[in-house]
Amino acid sequence: MKIRGYNLSLLFSAVVMVGLIGCGQEATKTEAPKVASPSAPAAPSKSVTDSAGQAIVDSIKTPLDKSRAVEGTLEKAAGKTADTVKDATP
Repeated sequence: MKIRGYNLSLLFSAVVMVGLIGCGQEATKTEAPKVASPSAPAAPSKSVTDSAGQAIVDSIKTPLDKSRAVEGTLEKAAGKTADTVKDATP
């Protein structure tokens, strides 16, 4: 009885492995039609992509510039506090 269950589990494992390996393979590519389908989006122009890229860069640079300004202010305040502590200690 145990041998029969072992063989069944071994067969099941083999089928699962073959299925997983088969699903992981890519399908062969077929030749694309020469005419673009109406549902395919048009390729964006270079100026549109450049302006979108610049907008993304600006949206990242603005908060970084603000944080650098705050960092400078905090460094100045820390320096003043350190000077005050030095003057207060005999």
